[in-house]
Amino acid sequence: MADSNNIILVGTGHILEKSVREVEEVIEREKPDIVAVELCQSRYEALKGNVGDFSVKDAIEGGKPFLMLTHWLLAYIQKRMGSELGIEPGAEMMAAIKKAEALGCEVALVDRPIQITMQRFWKKMKFLEKIKMLFSIIFAIANMGGIGRKKKLIDKDNREIDLERITDEDVVTELIEELRQFSPGAATALLDERDAYIAGSLLELQSRAQAQAPAHTLSSTTDAGDKKKKIVAVVGAGHVMGIKRLLSHPELIPPREELCSLPASRLSVKNLLGIGLSVVIIAILLVILFSGIPLNTLLRALFWWFIINGSLSATGVVVARGHPLSALTAFAMAPLTSLSPFLAAGWFAGLMEARLRSPIAEDAKSILNVESLRDLMSNSVFKIILVAACANIGSMIGTFLGAYVVFHTVGLNIHQIWSGLKALI
Repeated sequence: MADSNNIILVGTGHILEKSVREVEEVIEREKPDIVAVELCQSRYEALKGNVGDFSVKDAIEGGKPFLMLTHWLLAYIQKRMGSELGIEPGAEMMAAIKKAEALGCEVALVDRPIQITMQRFWKKMKFLEKIKMLFSIIFAIANMGGIGRKKKLIDKDNREIDLERITDEDVVTELIEELRQFSPGAATALLDERDAYIAGSLLELQSRAQAQAPAHTLSSTTDAGDKKKKIVAVVGAGHVMGIKRLLSHPELIPPREELCSLPASRLSVKNLLGIGLSVVIIAILLVILFSGIPLNTLLRALFWWFIINGSLSATGVVVARGHPLSALTAFAMAPLTSLSPFLAAGWFAGLMEARLRSPIAEDAKSILNVESLRDLMSNSVFKIILVAACANIGSMIGTFLGAYVVFHTVGLNIHQIWSGLKALI
């Protein structure tokens, strides 16, 4: 717990029962004017079981299938760990809200909207970091058994960390440093930016409270610190140090607009690959005109391109246990979408899966409340997103492999293409 400028920070572990008790005890003891919690409106509604409308079309476009899968799988891991420990994730936040309401304290949600955080988090990660993270999540799910009984986590050096110590400053620092080593961009979006957003929100709350105070209070001769309303802020332990530093140096807090803007779209590896292959195909056609490559050789190369790309994308759907028609859709579309930076096989496979499964609003609401991996895999909304993501992965692999086979089949190399292009000049 840290006290800065009449703002009391309570660092918690989101799946620790002791954090629930500590939060209640601090609020009871301090009787603050305002209780601030590390939640945004949508996360607060989700904790209460209220989930907004879900659009399958919006979810599968662009890079969102991978983003949503990551979000849901991380939430599943947290819920599974909480279940083994006998506590719901976010219970300390809801306990803080209930205690505040019981004491008549104002409640404030001070975290950045989760949608913005996740999009900035995803945009700031490098391609290989995303792949590594997805495999790490899958590995974590496969090795989760017994966490609740042992109450231990394993760090990158295979050392055990007692869950009861997860809020200790030295443990928090170690875990944060591990995240920064894994992905500096992810650490910036998940930690640094949110530290700044929450610190700014707390200072705004304090300024607003002072502005609303009676005139005789503001003109009092008491110390400036006594004029300020007391705020108890309940945040994850990993945010305490950053928030405390920014409260002491508010000039370091970036403008709210900067923290909430979405990073400009940049060309992904797949988009660059699509553009590159489109140029290569045109180059190959031009080379044919000037180097005499037989038409049957070109047709054989295109045949392998369709077979390899389509089959691997369809395999992705099969791995996701999608419908056969979704696999067929991926097979037919992948060879074409791989040549376009604006389309993806997963869009079409996901839309076909959605049409066949006809998800309802309740599927979206229940996705974060599943009790087992089997329940998660049987959820219609999760399955649609999984099908879209796996179809895209298969198509991406097929693009690399298919391009290699095409070049090998036509017997071309970069020097031949360059020679053919120079002949046009």
